[in-house]
Amino acid sequence: MEYTHLGRTGLQVSRLALGTMNFGYVTDEATAFEIMDAAIDGGINFFDTADVYGGRQWPEIPKGYGVSEEIIGRWFDQGGRRDKVVLATKVYQPMEYGPNDRKLSAYHIRRACEDSLRRLKTDHIDLYQMHHVDRATPWDELWQAMDLLVQQGKVSYIGSSNFAGWHIATAQGEAKARHLLGLVSEQSLYNLTQRTLELEVIPAARYHGLGIIPWSPLGGGLLGGVLEKARDGRRGALAEQVERLRPQLEAYEALCREIGERPSDVALAWLLHNPAVAAPIIGPRTKEQLLTNLHAPDVVLSTETLTELDEIWPGPGAEAPEAYAW
Repeated sequence: MEYTHLGRTGLQVSRLALGTMNFGYVTDEATAFEIMDAAIDGGINFFDTADVYGGRQWPEIPKGYGVSEEIIGRWFDQGGRRDKVVLATKVYQPMEYGPNDRKLSAYHIRRACEDSLRRLKTDHIDLYQMHHVDRATPWDELWQAMDLLVQQGKVSYIGSSNFAGWHIATAQGEAKARHLLGLVSEQSLYNLTQRTLELEVIPAARYHGLGIIPWSPLGGGLLGGVLEKARDGRRGALAEQVERLRPQLEAYEALCREIGERPSDVALAWLLHNPAVAAPIIGPRTKEQLLTNLHAPDVVLSTETLTELDEIWPGPGAEAPEAYAW
């Protein structure tokens, strides 16, 4: 496994992050333990979760239960494991039904962090991420709350998720005014089928020294060999999207066969080729799925292959404003 700095920090994280949204929902606790053990054995030291994950089909039910964090906490409790993991979790989503049981007020941040620490059975969170931008909470309140957690030793670094480029710029400006480190990472939707991030978020992250952590790097399964699975009778919930994107998917999977790599590995390798990307989040439901992803950081894509991928899955073509203006 290769490692890289998380943004401009000295913290080293594995080039793949273990996503745990499935823990407690489609993955039971025993299987989750197997996945985490295999991740550590495979060199993955970066685990990503959220207070809202697990135990329900998120986000259809408007309340979180903290099941994913609890499973990780019980795994930590077996001893000798916490210090092997760079632990990331998130705050924002509703955890109860009260008006202050969600978003990013100082009131909710304090309570949510304490609750996550309790569920995770640890005294510190390495990367505490805002799960979404809260347009109603002023940055001086938000940074005061986050800085207090850092001073107390409960949090080491602060990250964002689902921020626009101007949100990142604003956050960093306000942090600098308070002489704070500010954001060190941005977790966003980014894959070959979803490249809007290239317009403004990636340039903002690069300028301000944030590492990009892509979620849904396989496009919800579209980039994982979905046509081959369909031929085996495993159509699943992607049938409509598959038909809409069939010409591109056929070209993509043919290219993967031509270079002798699995589609999922090519999709992850394409992300890792971007110097702005720290670690895509993989979300295996089984130990076997995790093990198949460990090859991705070793895949080297030629210039010709990268050009073909751009032709199959065209992005905006440039950063803003050149993407749409001179």
